[in-house]
Amino acid sequence: MTSFFRGIETLFVDYLFAPYDILRGLDSWWVANIVNWLLFIIGAVAFVYWMLQLKNFNDNNEEDKSITSHSYL
Repeated sequence: MTSFFRGIETLFVDYLFAPYDILRGLDSWWVANIVNWLLFIIGAVAFVYWMLQLKNFNDNNEEDKSITSHSYL
């Protein structure tokens, strides 16, 4: 059973996380954090898209804003 977990360890440490070891060794902070910046940009684009979709639904009056829409209100 331990060989199974050691195999998982080898997969992640030696292969899947190897690019992160390369990025960690770089001198430039900006290049070393490229993955963080990419995730931030993807999140910002998704947030703007979601807000624009909410605005479109709000402008078309497609949302039920009545007080009785939820029984707990």
